[in-house]
Amino acid sequence: SLYVSEYFSQSAQKLSFYSWYGNAKLFHFRVPEDTVLLRWLLQASRGKGPECTNMEITVHFRYGAPPVINPLGTRFPANATVPPSYSLSMALRGTTQNNTFVNISTPAAGDWFIAAHLPQAAGRIEVKGFSTPCSYMFQADMFVLRLPEMPVLEPGVAVPQTIPSPAKPLHVKVFVPKHAAGMLLELRSCLTREQKACAVRVVLGSITLPQSFQRILTCTGNTSCSLALESPPWEKWLQIMVESLGAASANVSVEMLASFTACRPGSTSSFVNFSSLNQSQTGPRPGSPGAAGSPALPSGEASHNASAQRSFCLQTQPVVREDLDVVSVRYRLLNGPGVPVHTISPTLLLLNLNTGMDSGGSLVVNLLLNKTSVSLGNASVVGCVSAASPVLSLNATRNCSTAFFQGYPLSLSTSSAEAMLIVLYPQTDDWFLSLQLICPQGQGECNSAEAKVTVFAYLTPCFNDCGPYGQCSLLRRHGYLYAGCSCKAGWGGWSCTDDSKAQSIGVQNLATLLLTLSNLMFLPAIAVAVYRYYLVEASVYTYTMFFSTFYHACDQPGVAVMCIMDYDTLQYCDFLGSVVSIWVTILCMSRVKKILKYVLFLLGTLLIAMSLQLDRRGVWNMMGPCLFALIIMIAAWVYHGVKRSRCYPSSWKRWVFYLLPGITLAFIAISVYAFMETNENYYYTHSIWHVLVASSVAFLLPPRDKHKKPWAWSQKLTCRYQICQNDREELYAVT
Repeated sequence: SLYVSEYFSQSAQKLSFYSWYGNAKLFHFRVPEDTVLLRWLLQASRGKGPECTNMEITVHFRYGAPPVINPLGTRFPANATVPPSYSLSMALRGTTQNNTFVNISTPAAGDWFIAAHLPQAAGRIEVKGFSTPCSYMFQADMFVLRLPEMPVLEPGVAVPQTIPSPAKPLHVKVFVPKHAAGMLLELRSCLTREQKACAVRVVLGSITLPQSFQRILTCTGNTSCSLALESPPWEKWLQIMVESLGAASANVSVEMLASFTACRPGSTSSFVNFSSLNQSQTGPRPGSPGAAGSPALPSGEASHNASAQRSFCLQTQPVVREDLDVVSVRYRLLNGPGVPVHTISPTLLLLNLNTGMDSGGSLVVNLLLNKTSVSLGNASVVGCVSAASPVLSLNATRNCSTAFFQGYPLSLSTSSAEAMLIVLYPQTDDWFLSLQLICPQGQGECNSAEAKVTVFAYLTPCFNDCGPYGQCSLLRRHGYLYAGCSCKAGWGGWSCTDDSKAQSIGVQNLATLLLTLSNLMFLPAIAVAVYRYYLVEASVYTYTMFFSTFYHACDQPGVAVMCIMDYDTLQYCDFLGSVVSIWVTILCMSRVKKILKYVLFLLGTLLIAMSLQLDRRGVWNMMGPCLFALIIMIAAWVYHGVKRSRCYPSSWKRWVFYLLPGITLAFIAISVYAFMETNENYYYTHSIWHVLVASSVAFLLPPRDKHKKPWAWSQKLTCRYQICQNDREELYAVT
């Protein structure tokens, strides 16, 4: 046979230290049909600067959906499925590049995902521009080897095949039809060239990561062998590989026969109620009063349905997929949320997740048993959620597994009437919910019983919207969208439900009070500015104090939050006020002419507003105005010193009691802001920054001009009319 090789590549991505799922860099590939060999080329590299150290990169693989990873060891939400992760490590020690190959034979066709990330983030808050972080790059390339003319087995037809040698295995495929309950693969007349019984190994199915459920049959010493599968994947091509275990020159001939056992489905209704398509499913949620399901059928119709069910191996319920938004789907049952469940055959619901854009969310299935619908107290309802094909024998085997998939079991009883299942990142496929009533042994009258189960199923980007301490973020890799939770206030986990390191309400209130009330230290600076007639500067400090207070009140991660404006507006105003405060303070210290000072005030504010709009967190947005203002101040001081032929400022008291303390406080504040802040100590280190900066402003403001008199309100207020008193003595003459 002729093999065809293909090559797929994606652009390299810069890796990040891991703190949440958004830090993992995702690669999405699609493996074509008839692929017999898959090879990944993983390339990791780092920069050459001194800041680049030895690093270990973790790479995760998964078929069908993005990998579910937990590098931080946090807890997942209750009732959530956590598939094992297939991962490997790539070390960058002593070298700047590492190339690693990963080979997979007979891979499953469809979506494959790779996620790569660096170790856990240190949590230090770095000011952009103060340091140059090392750049770690990762790129994944995919090579596939396909067999376009792979032989096809027709069901019920024996096809002779030949295995030339052990080095050249035989690859064939068979299409599994819908409603196939079982498959039987038979090898007949398996003989070598010397007409002896052959020794071969048969592998059914394809490899999927992190788990692979390939079925292997070893046939030695017999001319015929067989392998049976229960619930093979519906409407899919199933690859079969046969390799010889004999001598290198042994030629093996064999006849292969594939046969299927059909499952006759039955429907609860003979027609689709199209009018219900326009009605929203507004029934009560599970656990709420009145969630009893749909009304019961008349007794005559119910008995007719019970007799008809015996001729079917399953009962299907019509389900409509309703797309709400990106990675947001609701499944509506046309006959109402109440689903009848019997003992004779399982009830089947199809949950369609095969669009290719549904694997980036969470599939939630919620079941509620109507206790009044079960006539026997010891009966229970067993459910199974599986992909590719349903479980059709819940009454016989309760392991909830199909031929190539391990499903997720659910159980309901009168003592436990509610069950929930959360499938994180469900793989792209048709998903099935199978429900069946299980009766205790020796109770034959239970076989005619019927249970009502209310089913709510939906796909959501983030389960419970990440809770009160998380934010659901929609992530994108090229055209593929997926969601992840970013947690705050010390909470962690996939859905921000892990409170092992969570901040208490008292700590959250303390953090809010420190970050907001520390801005009141601007009041002394405002008072000094007003007292010394620096009214423009006092207005800027008032603006900064106001917006910094309410920005930090809105920026809190916990429940102690108050936003008077849009968050982005508050952040911009806070950053603008901080930089402009530094700008006007240094210019005020330079003692330039008033007209020049106010022109620089206005021009500098406009330029600062523009630069902050371009990049708010850039270090040069603060350092640039500071350095330019310092140059102006130094030039003005030198000019005054040369003109007066002495040092400026000339008073040693001004240096000792005002300038040196102010400069010291400013340098300490910059050191705390740039080098000491982390995610854990942010609320008190940033509060210290507020106190130090505001205090330094009060020290650095220059004294008022000599011709300015102090504020004297009695001298400023004069009366319009003045009453004068005549003190002249009058002399009276006595006659």
